[in-house]
Amino acid sequence: QVQLVESGGGLVQAGGSLRLSCAASGRTFSLLNMGWFRQAPGKEREFVAQVAWTGGSTTYADSVKGRFTISRDNAKNTVYLQMNSLKPEDTAVYYCASTLPGMAKYDYWGQGTQVSVSS
Repeated sequence: QVQLVESGGGLVQAGGSLRLSCAASGRTFSLLNMGWFRQAPGKEREFVAQVAWTGGSTTYADSVKGRFTISRDNAKNTVYLQMNSLKPEDTAVYYCASTLPGMAKYDYWGQGTQVSVSS
């Protein structure tokens, strides 16, 4: 079992920045791949970014490359998503999720945090 709690969402103007945090408990955090996803109103949930359990490998959706940075602090059992140059189309509920290396699906999810970007 893994418990994930996101924080850091809010309302920001276009061009601004936010940093999301996701605190994990339960299974050994340092052994988990961690990801961020988002779901905008009326749209399907989509992948945003992933960081491997080693911290050395990251993957991003094309829509956020160069603007968002995912990182992790295994000592704090926390994964972060630094979001810069935010756009109105980044407005969504952001979720963090965990999976074991080699598994195809993310199996534990947080409750989500709302990010709203005004134009």
